[in-house]
Amino acid sequence: MGEDVVRESALAGRVVLWEESARDGAQAKTLMSADFRVRLARRQGRMFGADGPRHVVFAAGFPAVCAEEFEAVRQVAVEAEGAVSVAAVCRGTTADVRQAVRSVAGTAHARVMVVVPASESMAQVMTHRGARRALEAGVSLVNDARELDERVAVDVCLADASRADTSLMAAYATAMTEAGAGTVVLADTVGDHLPAETGAMFTRMRAHVGQEVVLACHLHNDLGLGLANTLQALRAGVRVVSSSWLGIAERSGMVATEQLLFLLAYRADRTTALLGEGADPWWTAPDLSALTGIAQMVAQETGVPLSVTTPIVGTGVGTISTGTPFVHPQLFQPFDPQRLLGVTPRVVLTQLASARVVKAVAARLGHVLDDRQAQAAMRWVKRHVYRTGQAVVEEGTFAGYLDGLTAAVTQGQ
Repeated sequence: MGEDVVRESALAGRVVLWEESARDGAQAKTLMSADFRVRLARRQGRMFGADGPRHVVFAAGFPAVCAEEFEAVRQVAVEAEGAVSVAAVCRGTTADVRQAVRSVAGTAHARVMVVVPASESMAQVMTHRGARRALEAGVSLVNDARELDERVAVDVCLADASRADTSLMAAYATAMTEAGAGTVVLADTVGDHLPAETGAMFTRMRAHVGQEVVLACHLHNDLGLGLANTLQALRAGVRVVSSSWLGIAERSGMVATEQLLFLLAYRADRTTALLGEGADPWWTAPDLSALTGIAQMVAQETGVPLSVTTPIVGTGVGTISTGTPFVHPQLFQPFDPQRLLGVTPRVVLTQLASARVVKAVAARLGHVLDDRQAQAAMRWVKRHVYRTGQAVVEEGTFAGYLDGLTAAVTQGQ
């Protein structure tokens, strides 16, 4: 039987990210090429050094979609081997499970995740039978997968767990684990949970199953609560958590990888507050300076933009446009973006610019302004913004104005 480093990590209290941007992200109407998936998996794994496979499960795709998707998953499994644990996701059918196992077979730390409906309504839609029979079939599928290739770890995702019977799920989560499942993922498939409900679901499940059952979470963001719900799952003891770069996933997405990872790693006291006293979440702590570069890479590949207000990796991080934040920037930001993320602070010109801000930008462009010139330049900036309807003055435009301003002074001397 192959080593299950994800299960071992979770049982040791370490956090494992189940990365969904290539798989669930496809349901956000995005498509990552096979080459890009490999590149993303490698870069995400490198954030944890040699412990990438212990901290990242990269859901490479859904092989049953088509031959091209199968080949993409296979390429990730082969070429990202050793950087992360690569997973293929499949429906709860024998044919799909066999296909998923083939797509990752023969590679280190390979996994398949079988989606099994847990609620009565979802079971009827997905399998045309009740939840109990669907869950029974899930146990059989775990057995089948283990018999196909014992070196491939098997996980089960209980779809619509948020509307399922806890005692029924617990009984079959135990049976699936006994059959060889590495983790059992509880999914808020429709993203309808409030944080307290998520915490209660995982607390109830933990009370009904033994410690040998490794619970994981997959929580959608339809109400804007994906991050809050995931934090509740972590507080309830879950250590395998699904996320996606930029939050891309079905409908309104899910918790953003960059936000979740940053929150869990940027301050030791915050980590303790979120995970509990004595928590030791990392074999190797993540390199947070990689977050911005990876996010930008994903945005370019998928067409999902980074905005001014995107937390952690957005274009507004580390920017200053008004007087008081310019003088005391540490008072107006919750963390040091340069120290933690490698983002150099940047002063931008907007209609809110003070004379100090104008002088700073001018100096960066090679112009030293006296107070009178700074006041004139500040008035020009504000007129320009309101005339064009664009809040930010491009540096090239401002540089042209400064050339004229300083030339006029020189000529007058």
